[in-house]
Amino acid sequence: MLRLSHYLKQIHGGANAPARKTPMINRDSPVVIWNLIRRCNLTCRHCYSTSTDTDFAGELNTAEAHNVIDQLNEAGVRVLILSGGEPLLRPDVFELADHARELGFYVALSTNGTLIEEHNLPHIAAAQFDYVGISLDGLRDTHTYMRRDPSAYDKSLRAIALCRSAGIKVGLRTTLNQHNAAELPALLDLMHELDVQKFYLSHLNYSGRGKHHRKQDAQLRMTREAVDLLIARAWDDICQGRNTEYVTGNNDADAVRLLDWAQTHRPDDYDKLLTMLTRWGGNATGSSIANIDNLGEVHPDTYWWHYSVGNVRKRSFKDIWFDNPDVLLTELRRRPRPLGGRCGACQWLAVCGGNTRTRAWATSGELWAEDPGCYLTDQEIGLEQKRITTHSA
Repeated sequence: MLRLSHYLKQIHGGANAPARKTPMINRDSPVVIWNLIRRCNLTCRHCYSTSTDTDFAGELNTAEAHNVIDQLNEAGVRVLILSGGEPLLRPDVFELADHARELGFYVALSTNGTLIEEHNLPHIAAAQFDYVGISLDGLRDTHTYMRRDPSAYDKSLRAIALCRSAGIKVGLRTTLNQHNAAELPALLDLMHELDVQKFYLSHLNYSGRGKHHRKQDAQLRMTREAVDLLIARAWDDICQGRNTEYVTGNNDADAVRLLDWAQTHRPDDYDKLLTMLTRWGGNATGSSIANIDNLGEVHPDTYWWHYSVGNVRKRSFKDIWFDNPDVLLTELRRRPRPLGGRCGACQWLAVCGGNTRTRAWATSGELWAEDPGCYLTDQEIGLEQKRITTHSA
């Protein structure tokens, strides 16, 4: 996950955004995305958990879920994102959020928004989520197509309005694809109209139902243009003094594109930004990002549901993640990673970290193959220069 606004504010120097609560992240512990429940009232085309509106057997009960929160606390985890399926379908979601908050966690709710109504808004407000992320995959027709529900768009917009009326910080979440790429400018305008504080752009990852729709992934040029637009909007908001955040996920090449922007627009700050992004290090799957699914299986991130590194019913999270990690975790934590293809030859490996391994796995069956989602040209990654040098030699 690349926090565009965070890095741009570091080089702006004149940003005086209002103070906000920020997560106290233990650098040695991961942000945990927890799929509390697999059931969902929607059947979205790009769903990584392949959720449907039915109960799934074997899910963690309330007592077990409380125990998981205690395990995460023991492991030093400070940031917890409650997801699904649709987490609001789980009756104890607010009880679990209260438990996590009492232990000092930064707690977020990731929802499709369609179940947020007047009757449960007080409960959502009382849970004191640090933010509520609501999915919006385009304007009305596109959102309806992606979510397969003609009422989803209006319900999601209503949820945003309700949350803002209760003083709840809201984030919009959009998965970029060929259907909605052209609508991104309008979505960002809508963000301001609805007084939304955060925008998260997720690049399509090849897992769950999303794997079957990978041919609909935004063309590389569209992806590039979308990232450029987000950087420009983030910078404009900073210059205008708006208290907003722009974040991208699932394509760590975005960091290189941010450096390209700085080279043109803030050349004096380029070295400072390069240092910060090198320290960030790119893809954090299996190290700074972890996922727990509805059955208690632990995964390197939310797109690795085909591979479990342990189960919190059988072993503590601390043991799974730190004390006796699975071989896949050990491999993903290698630095530098032993990458092949374009990724292996890329001059930005220290910044990008080899990008998203699930796309490489889905298309080649190999963990260290090049990521087909990289939109940078051979020239930008230094590959053409290497070819010229090799040919000359």
